[in-house]
Amino acid sequence: MDSIKELHDRDFNLWVEATKKAILNRDFEHMDWDNLLDEIDDMGKSEKRSLESYLQRLIEHVLKLSYWESEKEQNFRHWQSEVINFRNLIKRLLKRNPSFQRYMEDVYQELFQDAIALLEVEFEIPQDSFVELKLMMTDGYFGLKNDDRQQIEIIEGANAID
Repeated sequence: MDSIKELHDRDFNLWVEATKKAILNRDFEHMDWDNLLDEIDDMGKSEKRSLESYLQRLIEHVLKLSYWESEKEQNFRHWQSEVINFRNLIKRLLKRNPSFQRYMEDVYQELFQDAIALLEVEFEIPQDSFVELKLMMTDGYFGLKNDDRQQIEIIEGANAID
């Protein structure tokens, strides 16, 4: 029989099952500690990458709704549904990992700039387009341009709750 360590590179699923069995049996002598620690570390990194991806996509769609006039009429509903979807995915991830809130705050400005750099190829975005994270995560917020009263009421209502 292969050792648990040898299984990691040959059959990952079998390695997971063998590792689980070893833990349940308290067979710590035969554990593949190095790979187990790497896998645990990778799980956290993967969740953070998902958070970054969802957050950047949320920013991109809010910017599209705010500034991509030539495509807005055709894509408005789709972009709104994407904003709702990405916001929900982020909230679900934060619910499972509350400590990610601080990480999200730390990477937000960089992700906002990345979104602008990506989208400026397709349409013009004003210099003063930055949206605070709290507002970006507010349900019902889809971007604010000019004097959109409905958006202002949603934002003011969300601020009153806090």
